[in-house]
Amino acid sequence: MTKFSDLKLAPKVLKAVEEAGYESPTPIQAGAIPPALEGRDVLGIAQTGTGKTASFTLPMISLLARGRARARMPRSLVLCPTRELAAQVAENFDTYTKHLKLTKALLIGGVSFKEQEALIDRGVDVLIATPGRLLDHFERGKLLLTGVQIMVVDEADRMLDMGFIPDIERIFSLTPFTRQTLFFSATMAPEIERITNTFLSAPERIEIARQATTSETITQNVVMFKASRKDREGSEKRRLLRALIDAEGEKLTNAIIFCNRKTDVDITAKSMRKYGLDAAAIHGDLDQSQRMKTLESYRDGKLKFLVASDVAARGLDIPSVSHVFNFDVPGHAEDYVHRIGRTGRAGREGTAITLCVPRDEKNLADVEALVKQEIPRLDNPIKDVKPTRRRKDKVEESAPEAQTETTVDAPVDAAGDKPKGRGRRRNEDRRDDKRREERSEVRTENRHENRNEGRGEGRNDRGSRGGKQHHKGGRNTVVGMGDHLPSFIALSFDERRAG
Repeated sequence: MTKFSDLKLAPKVLKAVEEAGYESPTPIQAGAIPPALEGRDVLGIAQTGTGKTASFTLPMISLLARGRARARMPRSLVLCPTRELAAQVAENFDTYTKHLKLTKALLIGGVSFKEQEALIDRGVDVLIATPGRLLDHFERGKLLLTGVQIMVVDEADRMLDMGFIPDIERIFSLTPFTRQTLFFSATMAPEIERITNTFLSAPERIEIARQATTSETITQNVVMFKASRKDREGSEKRRLLRALIDAEGEKLTNAIIFCNRKTDVDITAKSMRKYGLDAAAIHGDLDQSQRMKTLESYRDGKLKFLVASDVAARGLDIPSVSHVFNFDVPGHAEDYVHRIGRTGRAGREGTAITLCVPRDEKNLADVEALVKQEIPRLDNPIKDVKPTRRRKDKVEESAPEAQTETTVDAPVDAAGDKPKGRGRRRNEDRRDDKRREERSEVRTENRHENRNEGRGEGRNDRGSRGGKQHHKGGRNTVVGMGDHLPSFIALSFDERRAG
């Protein structure tokens, strides 16, 4: 069996690795470290959780052990798609450089520019950044990339597939042509590989296991779900999620729930807290400090459920996740591999359950085609979910009048879980209001007739009352012409005839 001592790493790096408790490299590490130490370009493809981060940090540290950084000119550059992944890479460098005097800077959003500029001005050996913040510093004139000797693109397919291609191409154009380039990713689609060929020169390709495969230690299931009504899909899906969590019982120690949309992340987390489940949301719109605090609580075991967008699916080192729930089937089949790769890591057993509504069946078929297996179907644990006025096995056809009374929708709260009223009650209230209005109109007409008969034409109560209202700034009520015709109008008509 290969050991880290066989990989020709720098002695001080080996000492840090041993102190971290590692003795034998993973297959991707054993394959990528030797050519990287030789200065060759590397294209590494391996499943999530196989140790790709150490595959480039260890040889980089060994190569950078000799030399000295200059102000505003980093010696190496690591590009990451998300802030969280960049922060994790920085932690790895801290672990493995404890016996070396190498400096680093982390350039990510949500952190003060001045603090980052101060680090760059002193000179750094390793610069870890997201593309947007890196270009911001460059455009401010605070950074030069002409001294980059080693460049790493972590999660390469994600970087290129998420619209970062223009930024990546620009960054590459700012670095020396003689740089060493390392690409690492969990998947590498053919069209993405054609792009990487423009960035790498005769790379050493290390591919561990078949592309886009899922770990054999993960038990995968999918629940086919159809809502009773379209406008109730969200609340019923959340109810199904809670039922699946309850069904797992003590086997579920912690879990990550993935949603496609950020709004669903917030609503789902709020709904889970409402029903007594310890959950918190994490997505790209949250403040960086809040995101890191939430991740830290989850890693420490203080938080049981993490509701996330795909920002948390890639590259994050979250050990011992027992379950992953896909609240939505991901739009890109590759994202399914990354999501469920959060569980079943390092030989542990894990469970991944996906909720699939009819409109997501095509995406599910794409996932099954990618992983080259049919995902087993799981029975719906909720047995009493049924549409309004429908039997479980057969739809009851009712008259149009009856349907009108029962199909009025009820309002839903912010979490979308509990209707606040019923359609039948609303219709009854409307009918009662209509009857009251009709009775009121009849009483008003009778009152007018009685007043006119008792008081005579010259002393109409409504007319005199209306006059008083006019003097007090009120409004006169128009009763009609005929007996209530004001005398001055009649006089004006007579004057016109006389003229």
